Amino acid sequence: MKVPKKIQPLIDDGLIDGVIRPLMSGKEASVYLVQCGNEVRCAKVYKEANKRSFKQASQYQEGRKGKNSRRARAIEKGSKFGRNQQEEAWQNAEVDALYRLADAGVRVPQPYGCFDGVLLMELITDESGQVAPRLNDVSMSAEQAEEDHFVMMMYVMRMLCVGLVHGDLSEFNVLVDEYGPVIIDLPQAIDAAANNHAQRMLERDVNNITTYYAQYVPELLESNYAKEIWNLYENSKLHPDYELTGEFEEDEQAADVDSVLEEIKAAFEEEQRRKERLREAESLD
Repeated sequence: MKVPKKIQPLIDDGLIDGVIRPLMSGKEASVYLVQCGNEVRCAKVYKEANKRSFKQASQYQEGRKGKNSRRARAIEKGSKFGRNQQEEAWQNAEVDALYRLADAGVRVPQPYGCFDGVLLMELITDESGQVAPRLNDVSMSAEQAEEDHFVMMMYVMRMLCVGLVHGDLSEFNVLVDEYGPVIIDLPQAIDAAANNHAQRMLERDVNNITTYYAQYVPELLESNYAKEIWNLYENSKLHPDYELTGEFEEDEQAADVDSVLEEIKAAFEEEQRRKERLREAESLD
């Protein structure tokens, strides 16, 4: 097959020996099977910004801070240099996330580097050595679904432990090999502490995954992992080995606004009386 333009430099540099075939084309990239010595790997070729169909990318980039102030200013101004830097940051975010998540105990493909818009990474295969299917293409027993759902909830929690939220998690970007689910597609992963959309995106990630597994185990729809995980995060109680329960009691007791206002009014009146007493005492002197 014809070698994609962006992959040719990697062949010239000896990082890739050849392109075997296209694997898939998504909203932000096309993925190819490539030969690297004795191994078959994946080459993810990112699409240009104007060719991506990824919606509301600005929500995902909120809170991402560059180390170079000149680059940050250029990105803010939207200059050609700035747009190039923004693209590089979008691509490098996935490499960074893959390393961080692997260290945190989340199963993701091993990255081998990002080179001018091409991410070279591990090919996830099934037990027969074929390309691992996406979760959407897998059927399973209720027992397996319940087990894998819990694994995914642990992965979401461990992602948040290192400050990340996937932001686009669903059955379409989870692969399944003989050991279970593997999370993929992370260029939009967000910084939970710096992004105002983090809680909403985490809840959407959890709800997407839970809804999928619930077709095998309907009782999963009654779980409340998203709020449990976020509450632990907000209260600094989250850690990688926390035993999640999927239960969370909402605080349904509404604030007694009238009582609060009465206390404020009483405090104000007391302060006024104190000032009046001070003025009276000063007048007697």
